[in-house]
Amino acid sequence: MMKVFNTMTLAKEDLVPLHDHTINMYVCGPTVYNYIHIGNARSAIAFDTIRRYLEYKGYVVNFVSNFTDVDDKMISTAKKEGVTVPELADRYIAAYFEDTKALNIKPATIQPRATDNIPEIIEFVQDLIDKDYAYEVEGDVYYRARKFKHYGALAHQDMAEMESNAAGRLNDAEQARKEDPMDFAVWKAQKASDEIAWSSPWGMGRPGWHIECSVMSTKYLGNHFDIHGGGIDLAFPHHTNEIAQSEARTGEPFVNEWLHNGFVTVGDAGEKMSKSLGNFTTVHDLLAELKDPMVLRFFMASTHYRRPIAYTEQNMQQAANNLTRIRTAYRNLAFRLTTSQPGRDKALDDQVRKIKDRFEAAMDDDFNVQNGLVAIFELVELANVSAQDEQVYQDSVTDLLTTLQTFMAIYGVTELGQAKLADEHIQALIDEREAARAARDFARSDAIRDQLASEHIILEDTPQGTRWHRNE
Repeated sequence: MMKVFNTMTLAKEDLVPLHDHTINMYVCGPTVYNYIHIGNARSAIAFDTIRRYLEYKGYVVNFVSNFTDVDDKMISTAKKEGVTVPELADRYIAAYFEDTKALNIKPATIQPRATDNIPEIIEFVQDLIDKDYAYEVEGDVYYRARKFKHYGALAHQDMAEMESNAAGRLNDAEQARKEDPMDFAVWKAQKASDEIAWSSPWGMGRPGWHIECSVMSTKYLGNHFDIHGGGIDLAFPHHTNEIAQSEARTGEPFVNEWLHNGFVTVGDAGEKMSKSLGNFTTVHDLLAELKDPMVLRFFMASTHYRRPIAYTEQNMQQAANNLTRIRTAYRNLAFRLTTSQPGRDKALDDQVRKIKDRFEAAMDDDFNVQNGLVAIFELVELANVSAQDEQVYQDSVTDLLTTLQTFMAIYGVTELGQAKLADEHIQALIDEREAARAARDFARSDAIRDQLASEHIILEDTPQGTRWHRNE
């Protein structure tokens, strides 16, 4: 039985889908006023990895992740750049898809925009007013937080602490309009005639941030669904407010399991990376520097989703080295298939099966990718040993390679045989080829030449030794 850590209960719980063989899952997406930074990418990669493992286990995953394409930051940035809010959103949504594709993040089943759901948002707000959970003041509509019995349960804070935090975010004018500092906006009145707005029963205005996700998640996944995810910073107030709005409207439980990923930190002090602190690196800029985007993907996917990630050059280099080890082992064993015999090696099959069991046990325990990686490196070691065996058997080697490829695909690395060989690895293969020729093992010598040729490495045998160059 798979177990997940539920932020609501602060405990690991059995993952029991509401519908057999199906997981309905919502993850908060970005506000599209800029390129995503690696903190945003961390959340996207973490939940893509979770999704991939659920699919590996045989579940159909209905994965919904939204775009917030209207809010104060969108309006402010659009004005500064002299474009409309929709034009700004279109630009950065396109950039989001470009960047996430480079990181091999699977597109969501549905990826809705808030502005495409305005009628549903207005209807939702009106229902809250009708149920006396919300009230209108001068075109703004606020939710009565204290009226919801379990408000703040997800945040694990007492009401006084939440009230203090809420009061610190208010200006005097907004404080005067509210019945209570804890109340939050579900609809915002238009502040200026040139500000983007829609007609509503309360005048021209636009949705508040929290209401958008309540509307889009329940619209596409139903009033009650399996998993809601996002960064831990969203637990309060965003997810707390989603619960209050949604359950007040429907009278049903909103979400079974709340999963939250940890922060990305930078520097020796471990400072949280965020746009507000100005210490962020955009994925767009980083991808322009990286020779292989899969290094960033693997770096983030191989840290447990609830743990913080320390983004440093040293940690990125370690991820690059580990990825090279895995790819090298895969390629070397793959080319042994050219000299393999039909049939199976029972001892090898048994080892692969045990490693597979250990991998699944790790991942079933709240998606423990770090312990899963231990199993992957057990496969790597097995591949390295098998590649040196005097005789290998085709079916068993194929199964080992397929298992390694399948496990790495859960981490989002789906190409193990396509990366460029490092210069030192090329030289090592050339040295091995020379030794094979000296031993008159021409089958192995030819197999190495073919392996290098498949990587666009051309060999030239000269009286002074073997030279090589890339032909790309």
